[in-house]
Amino acid sequence: MHTLTNAWQERIAIRTLKGRPISRGQAEGEALVTTQSISFLGSIDPATGIVVEKGHELEGKDVTGKVLVFPSGKGSTVGSYVMYQLKKNKTAPAAVINRSAEPIVAVGAIISDIPMVDSTEPDAIDTIRTGDRVRVDGTRGTVDIL
Repeated sequence: MHTLTNAWQERIAIRTLKGRPISRGQAEGEALVTTQSISFLGSIDPATGIVVEKGHELEGKDVTGKVLVFPSGKGSTVGSYVMYQLKKNKTAPAAVINRSAEPIVAVGAIISDIPMVDSTEPDAIDTIRTGDRVRVDGTRGTVDIL
């Protein structure tokens, strides 16, 4: 019998999604899923990690340490730096999964060392549910639902 010694491999995936790697690294956490786009400038308070955009599906939710799953970013290019501020404040998501990455979120994830994957098959937004435990490998472009 083989014993798994790598903590990264201890949890067995019940489903693996294959996508496009955007930002390198690996992270694991609870999924927070929305069908609405996110603007990091105005949607999320960088001091707390709380979604503050009025009327957003995730309004009042905390992204800190979560695997944030959303279609794409929106808004100002300053959003990349807000993601970096989230990381500095220790209020950033553990990882990001997008249906279609756009430059604001991609750059923000890269400069903040937040693993990111997009274009998963099957679609992450249709497959992952809020509360699922998810492992993201932004180097290989895989998402494991644990």
